[in-house]
Amino acid sequence: MNDGKDWYAWHGPYADGDSPLARRLRLVQQHIAAWLDERPDKPRSVVSMYAGQGHDILDVLASRPGAMRVDVTLIEYDPRNVAAARARAAAANLDTVTVMQADAGDLGSYRQAVPADLVIMAGVLGNISDANVHATINALPQLCAAEATVIWTRTRRTPDLTSEVRTWLADAGFAEQAFHAPDGVLFSVGVHRFTGTPQPLASQGKIFEFIQDTARKRVGTPPTGTRP
Repeated sequence: MNDGKDWYAWHGPYADGDSPLARRLRLVQQHIAAWLDERPDKPRSVVSMYAGQGHDILDVLASRPGAMRVDVTLIEYDPRNVAAARARAAAANLDTVTVMQADAGDLGSYRQAVPADLVIMAGVLGNISDANVHATINALPQLCAAEATVIWTRTRRTPDLTSEVRTWLADAGFAEQAFHAPDGVLFSVGVHRFTGTPQPLASQGKIFEFIQDTARKRVGTPPTGTRP
């Protein structure tokens, strides 16, 4: 993956609690925390696509007891983000967290991480082509355990694909649990539960590649400052 963006610097707006990026993070974290609360005694597995520095899942686990029952795999391409995520996990004594430097668009990267009970796709669907969004959603049954939860984000910048994303998830066997589209910002957060039949992971295959956001150049830089 080489899309010309600095994904390490992208995390800067987290420092501003009022930024859209920080607001989106809090929504994702709320749903991760709720997912954990619904399963207080069961061991669970989590995989996060292009996890960045792992703020969403690592911050939640670090703030609550029982974190050791959750096996987490963070898949991230940028080596600086990988190092930062590993440091965060180590500082919080999260020994069941694995941070992989790998291409999350390659199915082979998930070989040791799935089937997962929670799949996090934050900042992914807004940085790949529409066709790749559809392909990624269609591949989710290969990543999900039975009744798994998927948390995803997507910009609503024109052209807004969130309606199609929700339809494609339904077609792939996912029931919508929540969808947030706050006023005054362009991000959205969705939560879906897998009601279909898990599928075996293909031995290899590419489901998406990150791309340059040409739409941003056409309509101007959005005020959100978020990874779509």
